[in-house]
Amino acid sequence: MLRYILLDKKFIFILFIINLIGTIYGYYWYAPQLAITPDIFLIFVPDSPTASLFFTVFLLFFLFNRNVPYIEALGLVTLFKYGTWAVAMNLLTLAIDGSLSSAGYMLMASHAGMAIQAILYAPYYKVKMRHLAVAGIWTLHNDVIDYVFEMMPKYSSLMTYMNEIGYFTFWLSIGSLLLAYWLTIGNKKQLTNSL
Repeated sequence: MLRYILLDKKFIFILFIINLIGTIYGYYWYAPQLAITPDIFLIFVPDSPTASLFFTVFLLFFLFNRNVPYIEALGLVTLFKYGTWAVAMNLLTLAIDGSLSSAGYMLMASHAGMAIQAILYAPYYKVKMRHLAVAGIWTLHNDVIDYVFEMMPKYSSLMTYMNEIGYFTFWLSIGSLLLAYWLTIGNKKQLTNSL
């Protein structure tokens, strides 16, 4: 049943539109930070919208039965990473402040959805090791930009914990890459060996 839904062209198109709108809104949400970001870092600052942009491009190609493995690898790794990261940061904000705005809860729900959709479509990606290597370089380089050059998303109540958050984020990147490997390359090797 789930496979039927995920492969249904109407469902894919609706998901494409939702991700496209979410991506545009995400870049809009980052506008104040982008306005004060040095040009050299601009591409690396809007983490979540860029992750959803990768997945939106994947969905567009998938509608026409085409695969774009580099985009698929980038989408899987970054959607899971930043989806999980945003949920964790909003939960941390809730723990520190004792409350969370309605926007915070909306961000948690939308980012959890980002992570889940990336995983659900994993069986349809054509990712190989070289694609995952590029996604790894992009993702870990982005961590350096965020936490060495201090271009990370600004959460006012969390700024005193940036070292700890940077450490958590690095290991979340590693975990996201390992998960992506297991869902794509590792799973396919296992299936091949069992035949």
